Amino acid sequence: MKALIDSGFLYATMDRGDKNHIQVVGLLANLADDLFLTTTILEEVTYLLQSRLGQVQVRYFVHQLQDSPIQIEVINKTDLTRIYELLDQYADLNLDFVDASLVAVAERLNIPRILTIDQRSFRLIQPNHCDSFELLP
Repeated sequence: MKALIDSGFLYATMDRGDKNHIQVVGLLANLADDLFLTTTILEEVTYLLQSRLGQVQVRYFVHQLQDSPIQIEVINKTDLTRIYELLDQYADLNLDFVDASLVAVAERLNIPRILTIDQRSFRLIQPNHCDSFELLP
């Protein structure tokens, strides 16, 4: 199976003080999925690491990613069209660009699973490629 990683989940893997750290690290250790990370999530995570944990942690994170099996996916023009549709459709949820980009890439790559700590938006969104997202943890 394939899974996309959301920023809160990925951040929690790097911050030992995060309340979700043990849970997400344990989940990753036992997960056999092909993992995908969008560039939008990558930017958000590095910002969080820099602002909360400092530049040393950002360098460590980038170094770890180099040897990781995680595949990095760039958003494209087709994704932008879908992102706009999602932002418009879910305007009442105040859906943000990064979450909408994750949904667009999940649809394009036919990925039904999202690793996320903040499940609220993803529970309410109806993706085009499956009945609903499988959200972990």
